[in-house]
Formats: sequence, structure tokens, C-alpha cells
Amino acid sequence: MATPAWQKRLGDGSSLLLDGATGTELERRGVRSSLPLWAAHALVEAPELVRRVHADYAAAGADLLTANTFRTQRRTLTRGACGERAEELTALAVSLAREAANAADHPVAVLGSAPPLEDCFAPERVPATAALEEEHAEHARHLARAGVDGILIETMNTLREARAALRAARAQELPALLSFVCWRDATLLSGESLEDALSSLLDDPPAAVLVNCLPVSNVDACLAPLARSGLPFGVYPNLGGPLDEPSDAAVVRNREDVAPAEFAQRAHGWLSAGARIVGGCCGTTPAHIASIAQLMRS
Repeated sequence: MATPAWQKRLGDGSSLLLDGATGTELERRGVRSSLPLWAAHALVEAPELVRRVHADYAAAGADLLTANTFRTQRRTLTRGACGERAEELTALAVSLAREAANAADHPVAVLGSAPPLEDCFAPERVPATAALEEEHAEHARHLARAGVDGILIETMNTLREARAALRAARAQELPALLSFVCWRDATLLSGESLEDALSSLLDDPPAAVLVNCLPVSNVDACLAPLARSGLPFGVYPNLGGPLDEPSDAAVVRNREDVAPAEFAQRAHGWLSAGARIVGGCCGTTPAHIASIAQLMRS
């Protein structure tokens, strides 16, 4: 398979701007977001608004759009009584992001989101290895058939599940970015060391490694381990969780009110530390991404 343009840009030393939150942005615009489907509700009830959110991020300057596939895995959809629609809704999510990317005034790639099968902040709920292999493989197949330019394996809380999702992307011959959620001391939520996790990936590395959905204040401790990996790395923190996020996740989803201009200054620091991909997770908006884009252009 030919190397996607975004991956070539990483190879030549360029920096890439990832988009911001989709789920919390849809919430902010009034879309129903109850669990278990969360942002997947919008694919059925407000697909045009999903496309508009993607378009707004592209207009803000994002180079990478993340399709709204965070909750289109069969396991989650089954809990919402629509498991048989996994491939259909995944394809719809990718097509909406692709429409926005194609209408942009600069090259924009579309990544498929591949999150943990269970709660992102509950590593004790990670399924058995056989289920991880089977279900991540299915989701990766759906993303590949939908035509993504790569897979964003995100908010991984254990190395075991991260590896399963990475193998699934490899089987589809798609480049993958692999992102972990970490505590303030640069350990995964499972307690595993971020540095050790990254080192264990070097035999068959992803296109880039990242941290995401951690508070801005947790980022600095992760920069050195990310840099020491020798891989292109990135950062996209959150500014607070979804409206109905369980309280036990509060320690990594505490709300931090960081205005767009300040968020861009933080991103400047991450870029100065060697990050090649920056963006935002839950709570960030197109205004945050536009501020980073303006800073990167200047």
C-alpha cells in the first residue's frame, strides 16, 4: 500500500495539526450523548452536524481529522441495541469526515478512531486477549473498508490492548498512530511505565506515539519518555470529560479551563520539546485548534 501523504510529512520532519474533540463538541452543540453510544448517537440523529464539526476543524487548520468512530465498535453498539450496524455506522462516520476533508482548502487526512473496547479509564475492565484480537480486528476491517488514511489507536490504558489494536491495524496494512492515557507520573492507568511501554514497541513501531485525554497539567512528565522513544510523537490533552463521564475517572478528566490562546502557547511548548503532532481531546473546540494553527504558521 502506498504511504499516505500525512505519513510522508512525518517522515520529512514536518509537524501536523490534529483536530480537537468530536464528542464533547457535539454535546456543546446540543446533540444527545448518553452512554453507552455517546457520540455515536449523532451519526443517526444529526449526521450533518457531525460533518459540520469536522468541517470546522478543517477550516481551523487541522491536517488530520478523526472520524467519529470512537463508539462504533460492535461491543458498544450491542449495548445500545444496534450491534448489527457496526460496519454501517463506521462507514458513515468516515464518509462524513471525508466530505469535510475533501472540501478543505488544504490537504487533510482522515483517521479512524480505535479506542479501548471497554471504559477508557478502567484498565481492570480490559477484556481477555482473544476478545481483544477478534474485536479490534473487526473494527480495523470496518475502518479499512471505509477508506481511512490511517488508524488512530487512542486513549489506551494498558499495553496489552494497545498491542492488540496495533496488530489489527497492521493486518489491514494501514499506518497507525498509538496513543496512551497517563497519570501525572507518566505511567499508564494500568500502572505500567510509559517509557517501558514505548520501548516494547520498537521492534515493530507505529508511525507515531502519543498521549491523549490527560489533563494539560499531566503532559510535561510524558514529554521526555516520548522523546526518548526515538519515534515521531504527539500530544492531545483534554480540558474535561464528557458530561456523563463516571466520577471515578475524575482524576484524569478533571476540568481545566484553558482558553484557546493559552492552549496554543502550551502546544508551542510541546512542539519545542520535539512533538510532531499536536491537537486536542475532550473539551477542546475549533477555536483551540485555530489558535494552534495560527501559532504554527507564525
